[in-house]
Amino acid sequence: MPEKIKVIITDDQKDIKIPTGIRMLIRRCCHAVLDLEGFHDPAEISVRFVDEEEIRRLNKEYRNIDKPTDVLSFPMREEDGTFGINPATGARVLGDIVISVPQAVRQGEEFGHGLRREIAFLSAHSMLHLLGYDHEQGGIEAVKMREKEETVLTQLGLKRNGSYYMDEE
Repeated sequence: MPEKIKVIITDDQKDIKIPTGIRMLIRRCCHAVLDLEGFHDPAEISVRFVDEEEIRRLNKEYRNIDKPTDVLSFPMREEDGTFGINPATGARVLGDIVISVPQAVRQGEEFGHGLRREIAFLSAHSMLHLLGYDHEQGGIEAVKMREKEETVLTQLGLKRNGSYYMDEE
């Protein structure tokens, strides 16, 4: 199990009440990804819940894509694969995850697995991005990432109950 993991979660949207247990689920998800990847150093991750307007603004600002998305990851990894260290705590700062709550609600309904699994999926997905995984080019990297996401979700008791598709956009 990773040593000391601090997951800082802030809710910067007012439209949708975050259900009880979601924050703990995100923390468990972050721990599970780090454990799967053999990352055992103290670490800090920031997770922020936002509305569609804010995720769209961030997507435009950082990716030059002027539309809302479900989640954005902001890794703090250096070119050499290392992470900065918080001088106050000694923990590695992995990065920030920003989740669009309205989009997560819609996708949970669309895929028929609900908000809990969708939030867990988005958290696992983003954690893998923070650790350097990238699915943008497709191929074997995308397959590896999907397998790791499903491994974590299964460990958390959120096994996939149907098929999924990978959006090629």
